[in-house]
Amino acid sequence: MAFRIEKTVTLGLMIWLAAAAQEPLRYQVRHDHWRKYCTGELEVTGASISYRQTSGKKQEHNWTWDYRNVQQLLVSPKTIRVLSYSDNGWKLGADREYEFRLVDGDTSHAYAMLKDALDERFVAAFPDEAVQPLWELPAKLLGLIHGAEGVLKVGVDRIIFDTGKREQSRTWRMADLENISTSGPFQLTLTTYERDKKHYGNLKGFNFQLKQRLTEDRYNQLWRRLNRTKGLPVLTMPVE
Repeated sequence: MAFRIEKTVTLGLMIWLAAAAQEPLRYQVRHDHWRKYCTGELEVTGASISYRQTSGKKQEHNWTWDYRNVQQLLVSPKTIRVLSYSDNGWKLGADREYEFRLVDGDTSHAYAMLKDALDERFVAAFPDEAVQPLWELPAKLLGLIHGAEGVLKVGVDRIIFDTGKREQSRTWRMADLENISTSGPFQLTLTTYERDKKHYGNLKGFNFQLKQRLTEDRYNQLWRRLNRTKGLPVLTMPVE
């Protein structure tokens, strides 16, 4: 067991060092304020993310966060959001969040750099097109007011929800999932480590209404794969 843990830590460190060694990515972005906005350059590396204002507000905005000081980093095709540990005085001590919207291009290179380097605090808000699904089902992600229809795809080490709605798509590594559950063949819930203050423990649940039947075999295989990823013992029933 000690050897397995050491091997996992070493592999994670190697991935992080490889990402950190890549050339920095730079994006021209817009950062909105409660009044007006400023524009600048966002630089993404394997070790940190930083913003340097180039026009707009007189009091320049220049920030740098290494990933240890980021509560959550969300990357969508056109947006990067940094949730810091700093208090937001305007919101009664809520943590300060910074949103940067790309002026042109997309964040696919940033995703490729960070997708295996960062821990559960990384949120990929778009589908990974490189993942080959073992199986897929059409599904609707339920919401408080409006849902999002798309396709739920299950790969060897990732689960994808692919929809055309802005920032509703996701790519989850198995390590990004706290649990999976179902109440029947047409329902599936993924409980993730993505932050959500409306949920107990800040865990965010994605509740899917399935348009086709999820077989018991597929659900059990997914559940076992998730728990093996966490290093938990999985019992299998003998075949008669």
